[in-house]
Amino acid sequence: MTVLIVGCGDLGTEAGLRFIAAGQDVVAWRRQADVLPKEFECVSVDLAKELPTIPESVGTVVVAVAADSYSEEAYRLAYITGLTKVLDALDRDHVEPERVLLISSTTVYGNATGTVNETTIAEPNSFSGKITLEAETMLHARFAGTTTKSIVLRLAGIYGPGRTRLIDQISNHTAVLPDSPRLTNRIHRDDAAAAAVHLATIPNPEPLYVGVDEHPVDLGEVLRFLAHEMSYEEPPTGSVPITRGGDKHCSNRLLKASGFQFTYPSYIDGYRAVLAGTGTRHP
Repeated sequence: MTVLIVGCGDLGTEAGLRFIAAGQDVVAWRRQADVLPKEFECVSVDLAKELPTIPESVGTVVVAVAADSYSEEAYRLAYITGLTKVLDALDRDHVEPERVLLISSTTVYGNATGTVNETTIAEPNSFSGKITLEAETMLHARFAGTTTKSIVLRLAGIYGPGRTRLIDQISNHTAVLPDSPRLTNRIHRDDAAAAAVHLATIPNPEPLYVGVDEHPVDLGEVLRFLAHEMSYEEPPTGSVPITRGGDKHCSNRLLKASGFQFTYPSYIDGYRAVLAGTGTRHP
C-alpha cells in the first residue's frame, strides 16, 4: 500500500516519515521535491498545472496543502484549485483510494466562543475559514456514495520545531498579556502528524475530527510560562486583538476516543521540548 502526500511541507514530511516507519511506501508531491527525505518517492508538482500520474498502488491520500500567502487568491489556489485537481487526477487515473484525508483548520469556527467540537456548526468569518470549509465540503461530496472514506482533520495552531512565534515574542520583548482572558488552542507538530497517520490507518474513522491538545489555555498563561522558562520578566498587560483563533475551547474528545495518544498533551510538555531543541523543522 502506498500513501500519497500532497503538499509535503513540514507537517506532511513528518507524517510521511511516520508512514515509512510503519512500513508504508510514500509518494510525496511538493513544488520543490528535492529537499524531501530520500526515503520518499519525491515528485516536484505544481498543483496549478497538469498533475503527474498517480500510482495505482496508492491506497491513502493525505492532502496537506498550505497557501503561499495570507490572501484569498492564494487560499483558493491551494485549497480549492489544488484539491480539485488532485481529486480529478484520481478519477483520471482510475485510482480509488481507501481513504482521503484533508488537513483543515479550526479557523472554520470563526470567532466562536465556548466549547466547539465536530457537531458544532462551522461559521467562518474570514476568507481563509470560508475557503477551507468549502474544501471540506467539496471533499466529502466527491466521495459520497463511494467506497472511499473522506476524512477531515481540523487542526488548531501548530507549534513545534521552528514554529516559535510566541517564543520569539518573549525573546524580542514584543509579547503582551491580554487584558482580558483569551482562550487558545494548539497542537504540537509531531502530534498533528501522528494524528494524521492514526486516522489514515484506524478501522472505521469518522468523517471529521478536531485536532487539538488536551489543554486549551488562556494566552496570558502560556506567555507567563514561556517567560519563566526562558528567564525573562513577565510581559506587560495590554489590549490584544482577537486573531483568527477566536476565543473558544476546542474539544479533542472524539480524537481521543479513537485511541489516539498525545506525546505532548499540553503546552507545557510541548514548549519545554521546543526550548530544549527537540526535533527539527523540515524544509
